[in-house]
Amino acid sequence: MSWSTVSAQDLAPQRWKNGGGWTRELLAWPRPDQWLLRISVADIEADGPFSAFPGVDRWFGVLQGGGVELLGRALRCGDGLLAFDGALAPDCRLLDGMTRDFNLMHRRGHGRVEVVPADGALLPEGVQWLGLFTAWDGVLSHGGRSMNLAPMSLRVCNGWACSPPGTGS
Repeated sequence: MSWSTVSAQDLAPQRWKNGGGWTRELLAWPRPDQWLLRISVADIEADGPFSAFPGVDRWFGVLQGGGVELLGRALRCGDGLLAFDGALAPDCRLLDGMTRDFNLMHRRGHGRVEVVPADGALLPEGVQWLGLFTAWDGVLSHGGRSMNLAPMSLRVCNGWACSPPGTGS
């Protein structure tokens, strides 16, 4: 099984172009300069607009902090992810100080992305890539083995050598 892990704690933060925060890029696939799928953890320090990404679907969620107002909704830690069109470049307002946030972006027309909570058994079928992001400590049980998951980390399995038990891998 080919699982790999990257933790936000192990990555140097990169300053945003607009100066309103920092990002830690957990995944930019297939290449950082021409990604089709990008997953990051961001620290928002100031109110301001999101960057525009035409042709991109985005998912956003607050991981830590007092929350944000985005697209007319108040989002707080523990709320579900907000999905929206990346071309919108909405204004973001902090509700009570800086936040740490989850961000997933996918270029439309390049495969299919499904984002689901992994708070129970997950038995995906017919997928070629699986990513599991953990906001808090967790355990991934698979194929009779258990792997500890650190907070703010992404565990990825590529090529679906990570298929569910009983499916031939």
